[in-house]
Amino acid sequence: MVSEKDVQHIAELADVGISPDQLGTFTHQFNAILEYFDILDRVEGQGAVAHDLINILREDEVEPSLPHDDVLRNAPAKEDGFIKAPRVM
Repeated sequence: MVSEKDVQHIAELADVGISPDQLGTFTHQFNAILEYFDILDRVEGQGAVAHDLINILREDEVEPSLPHDDVLRNAPAKEDGFIKAPRVM
């Protein structure tokens, strides 16, 4: 059973703001979800089902690509013949 204190702690870890008047509702919903998992844990299974492996993907087809100038024409920013993208750090 999850307490309101547990839900508040989880909300802080997830950086989700829960007001004090919502805390009871979230605690009830959280416990209801965990009860469903308890039910699933009690379900008896028959083991893994054996399946033949089948390739459902299409075969690769080599096709000509767009000309270099056409690609750069659509780029919002370019530098030295390449598409310039924002720096990601």
